[in-house]
Amino acid sequence: MRWKHIDTGLNTGSFNMNFDLQIAKSLPEDTAVLRTYRWQPFCISLGANQKKDSIDSYSANKDNIDIVIRPTGGRAILHSEELTYSVILPINSNSSAKNIYHEINIALKQGLTFFNPKLETIQLESVQADFQSLYKETKGVICFAVPAKSELKYNGKKVVGSAQRKLDNTILQHGSILCGDYHLNIVNYMKISDIEKIKLKNEIDDSTTTLGQILNKNVDYDLLSESILKGFEKYFDFVFDKQAQFEFIP
Repeated sequence: MRWKHIDTGLNTGSFNMNFDLQIAKSLPEDTAVLRTYRWQPFCISLGANQKKDSIDSYSANKDNIDIVIRPTGGRAILHSEELTYSVILPINSNSSAKNIYHEINIALKQGLTFFNPKLETIQLESVQADFQSLYKETKGVICFAVPAKSELKYNGKKVVGSAQRKLDNTILQHGSILCGDYHLNIVNYMKISDIEKIKLKNEIDDSTTTLGQILNKNVDYDLLSESILKGFEKYFDFVFDKQAQFEFIP
């Protein structure tokens, strides 16, 4: 299989989600893609099955915050100070969506370790949360409220959140590598009371951490992206094919 890397830089929420989806729909059988990207303006993405009316769109628009629906599941994320990755690859009878999810997170951990050796202590969550019960709570609207099984955490706090979807014989998985703490501001765009916003922001702060907090410095996004590439090459034992091409019209 040939692996291709695409760095699309800063783009709108609709561009980013459409790009991932269109690659998944047009992916050649012998090709896998790792894309790294960021968001401009900042953007709230909702899971494919999440109701848009859980977000105060008026406040978001006033603050120049995009709102989009992801093609994958999960709950709301405020994409801001983060590096986002997506992996699109064909699936066959020798693999499963669950195993791919697990292995991608191991590759991400390898990449984060290349970025800074201090991140070697990052762990994969071993327990699957009871999401049916969680979704009934106020914090169930937000993705980073609790880690899912195999997601990455540092000292018990979630640092990478991911979502996945199977499209015919292709897997689309994308996720957020938290670099700064602006994601906490998602509570400002929820239709809840001010008291609930304060409580929920504290809960998210307690359950998440960022590379900036861990390393006590600003994150070099270019170096982080390069490190993630090295992690994938190391774990999956390949070299990115700079000649691999496919057509895509955003």
